[in-house]
Amino acid sequence: MAQSYDVVVIGGGPGGYNCAIRAAQLGLKAACIDKRGTFGGTCLNVGCIPSKALLHASEVFEEAQHMGEIGVQASNVKLDLPTMLAYKDRNVSELTKGIEFLLKKNKIDGYVGSARFLSSNQVEVTTEKGVEILDAKHVVIATGSDIVSLPNIEIDEERVVSSTGALNLSKVPKHLVVVGGGVIGLELGSVWRRLGAEVTVVEFLDHLAPGIDGEVTKTFQRVLKKQGMTFRLSSKVTGVEKLKSILKVTIEPAKGGDAEVLKADAVLVCVGRRPYTDGLGLDTIGVNLDERGRVGVDGHYQTNVAGVYAIGDVIVGPMLAHKAEEEAVAVVETIAGQSGHVNYDIIPSVVYTNPEVAGVGKTEEELKEAGVDYKVGKFPFTANAKAKVAGSTDGFVKVIADAKTDRVLGVHIIGPDASNMIGEAAVAMEFSASAEDIARTCHAHPTLTEAVRQAAMGVGGWTMQM
Repeated sequence: MAQSYDVVVIGGGPGGYNCAIRAAQLGLKAACIDKRGTFGGTCLNVGCIPSKALLHASEVFEEAQHMGEIGVQASNVKLDLPTMLAYKDRNVSELTKGIEFLLKKNKIDGYVGSARFLSSNQVEVTTEKGVEILDAKHVVIATGSDIVSLPNIEIDEERVVSSTGALNLSKVPKHLVVVGGGVIGLELGSVWRRLGAEVTVVEFLDHLAPGIDGEVTKTFQRVLKKQGMTFRLSSKVTGVEKLKSILKVTIEPAKGGDAEVLKADAVLVCVGRRPYTDGLGLDTIGVNLDERGRVGVDGHYQTNVAGVYAIGDVIVGPMLAHKAEEEAVAVVETIAGQSGHVNYDIIPSVVYTNPEVAGVGKTEEELKEAGVDYKVGKFPFTANAKAKVAGSTDGFVKVIADAKTDRVLGVHIIGPDASNMIGEAAVAMEFSASAEDIARTCHAHPTLTEAVRQAAMGVGGWTMQM
């Protein structure tokens, strides 16, 4: 006999489990299906969280080697890679169990298995115990995304790895070639560079981290180069030859030209992600996909099939866990008869390198293209007392405001703890704050967030701590 639900969510990642939890909070009977075996999706299992664990651990390792500069003598600092990887795995395990607890606490039925549509309101789940049929008034597709591979490059997750394999390398490679200069490639490249690898990043475009403010990107590349990374921009990898002891990586200019061969111990392929809808049976019920395989939805996240919705990486928009979380709340509140809404102009993006890079709102390039008249205020961390005493002075804060109204249009930060500081900017922009609103808000001294205030002062021409 089929189980009946108000909402069935396919996918147990940040979008999926938040969707199910919010449904339960609103009094809807909910189920959440995930085939991985542990809830949390790519982000928690093989993405955001394990990578941040290694970023933190590798940063501590590198800092420990240079503590003599502040009078702390730490001799014979050694890397214990198995213990570091175990630390990463332990955190992932504890957090996935936390998701399971939340589902149970909210009386959500969790299914571990593969889901497939039988009709618009009926889902088949294949588990280890057999097949179960779920009837649903509403079904939300939240299946996330998968890695994109390159032609002629076989990913074996041992020497040629995706972001998943890069979390579990058994030893530090002497030379790591990172294919793709986006967020994931730069973060994981940073991990292995800190642990002792020579890192070369090959990027097809003429700049790193597409989508980030141009001035920030230039500073970002300069800082990473100073740290020891090598960059081959406007270049593409056309093949990887696996020999017994080394890998031969063939690269060419992006616009064509003579090939060159780099020798490497490991290759990390990070060239993007694709919506994951394999095996869902979307064709069975007639759900429309666009030319990039994304599920088409309207302004309320409903597909062309009544009662079937989609959120997160499988629809248009940035593939970010927090974007999926916002959509999860919005779609369920809409289903429950409320007014779910996501402000896509205020979704922060972060690169968790050291220094961190974070931004929210429009970049200068976007505003110039749109013909918007704007003003800019900037403040360097070299002039921030807290950054100075912590030895973290690389970078700056940039506040962009409308030239006529002074409304904040974008905030971009490269510097220490940028991932946390960008939250202030997001809140201010959500309430349509002006640059002067931020500038006249008292910030504690000494703090890194004073740099945000000083940049906002700069929009009005009265920065005071230079």
